[in-house]
Amino acid sequence: MKIGVIGSGNAGQTLGSALVKQGHEVKLGTRSIPKLDEWLQQINDDRASAGSFQDAAKHGDIIINATAGAGALEALHAAGSANLQGKILIDVSLPLDFSEGALRLFVVNTDSLGEQIQRAFPDVKVVKTLNTVASALMVNPRSLADGQHDLFISGNDAAARNEVIGYLKEWFGWESIIDLGDITSARSTEMLFALLVRVHMSLGHSNFNFKVVR
Repeated sequence: MKIGVIGSGNAGQTLGSALVKQGHEVKLGTRSIPKLDEWLQQINDDRASAGSFQDAAKHGDIIINATAGAGALEALHAAGSANLQGKILIDVSLPLDFSEGALRLFVVNTDSLGEQIQRAFPDVKVVKTLNTVASALMVNPRSLADGQHDLFISGNDAAARNEVIGYLKEWFGWESIIDLGDITSARSTEMLFALLVRVHMSLGHSNFNFKVVR
C-alpha cells in the first residue's frame, strides 16, 4: 500500500519506519526535505521517501496526519484538498499550544482539532486515533502489558473507522480498539492529554496506556 505521512517529527518518522518494515511504500511530507536525510539513511529502504506535503498527499492511498497540531491545518492545505479528496486521513495530531509557556490545548470542550480538520476538508474521511499514546506505543502496543490495553477511534464515516481498525490491528498489532462514534468524540480523546501529561510527570516516562475494564 502507498501511504503518505504529513509531518516529519518523531511521530511521523516512527510511524513511517514501522510501515516501511511492514512492506508499505511510505512518503513523509515535510517543510524541509533535508531534515529527513538521516531518517532515510537509517531506514535504508527504497520503499521510504521524502517530499513536500503535496508530494506525500499525492503519493498516499491513505494519509496520516502526524503534524504538530498548531500547524495541522496549514500543512494539510499545503498538501492540497484535491490530493486528499475521498481518501482516509488518519489524524494522530493534538491541538497543543506552547505560546504562554505552560502547555495547554488551543481547542477544547465544544470543538476539537479532528472536527476542525473535517470541516476544512469535507470530502476527506477523517479518522482520529493513536493520539492517546506515545509514538513508540503507537507502533508496538505489545511492548506494554502484552498489548492488553485500549486505543480509541473517532470519525463520521463508519466504514472508514472499521477499515482503520483493521489496519491498526494488521500494521501494529493493536488488539482492543474502542469505537467512540462520530468525529465529535475526538474532543474526549484530545482532552485526555491533560491527564496523560500528569501521569507522565508522576511516572517519569511515557510507556503507559489505559485499559477500560468491563
